Amino acid sequence: MGQVKGSGNLSTERRLIAVLREKRITGWRRAARLPGHPDFTFPKAKLAVFVHGCFWHGHSCPRGKNRPVTNRSYWIGKLQSNLARDRRVRRKLNQLSWRTLVVWECDLVRRSSVIAKRIAARLRAGRQDRQ
Repeated sequence: MGQVKGSGNLSTERRLIAVLREKRITGWRRAARLPGHPDFTFPKAKLAVFVHGCFWHGHSCPRGKNRPVTNRSYWIGKLQSNLARDRRVRRKLNQLSWRTLVVWECDLVRRSSVIAKRIAARLRAGRQDRQ
């Protein structure tokens, strides 16, 4: 697994924190006690944000499609169980009236302004729903 490396020197969550601060998006929390332990929550808008690594959560980008050569059956099962767990968690949060948003590692590196716009739009929509 030495080939699965982070890009740059910031973790993906720290990158998102930097984007949120740069775009002055406020109201987020880190340690919410919700199913699946979302990376960021916006309690007023009831929005849970997950920052997913492309490899670990099976994204369609080149990094997400890369599969280990050794111990292949273990890794295929592991990655499929990750995807199944992600679906269960999102369904449970939806049942609790929380909306979810997945931010992919590759998008955060390449298109951080688009990510910020998506989050801001979801927050506006969530606040309008509450009024």
